[in-house]
Amino acid sequence: MQFAKDSFFIALQQRLAGLNPARTVTVNGTTVPAVLVIENLPPAAMEPQPNTFYIEWGTASVIDGHAGDSALMSLDCVISYYTLGTTQSMVDRGRVLGELDKELLAICQPTNTEKFDYTQSPPADLGTSVFWNQPTFQEATTSGVEDNVVAYQSRVVRRAMYERAYQDGRVERRVQLSVFFFSEVTLL
Repeated sequence: MQFAKDSFFIALQQRLAGLNPARTVTVNGTTVPAVLVIENLPPAAMEPQPNTFYIEWGTASVIDGHAGDSALMSLDCVISYYTLGTTQSMVDRGRVLGELDKELLAICQPTNTEKFDYTQSPPADLGTSVFWNQPTFQEATTSGVEDNVVAYQSRVVRRAMYERAYQDGRVERRVQLSVFFFSEVTLL
């Protein structure tokens, strides 16, 4: 499963670097394209940065009814991001969020990539693909003082990166999709 996660993440990160080389983030002193996986970050880096796509992995399932000797699996994925805009007055937050939405749609196309083993250098091609469905965008939420209570109450489950009620005026978005891949484990 880790190979599929890594392949999806690296594909999105490389695509963002090609689409918008200026969309970067600095993590532990290294500047990288602004696509990060929360479970791969050190605990000290858990404060989310604006204009950065954060991948969170969810439930994995085996898909029934396929042919072959490897299990077809699905893995739930949420990509979260927020912006404070580009001006001190933050009046352009909606436009910047729209730009981020557009970039995410672009880097999710095509909806597949080759699966690689990134634990070695150079990465080894595993001979299968990772593919995913089209992203589903949830309603944008704001975190102004008045909006915090409403935004918090409207969510039953809050992801770790947004657990505390921010009051900085951010506009955030959560996008859901499912990633599909063949397991490296051979079925008996």
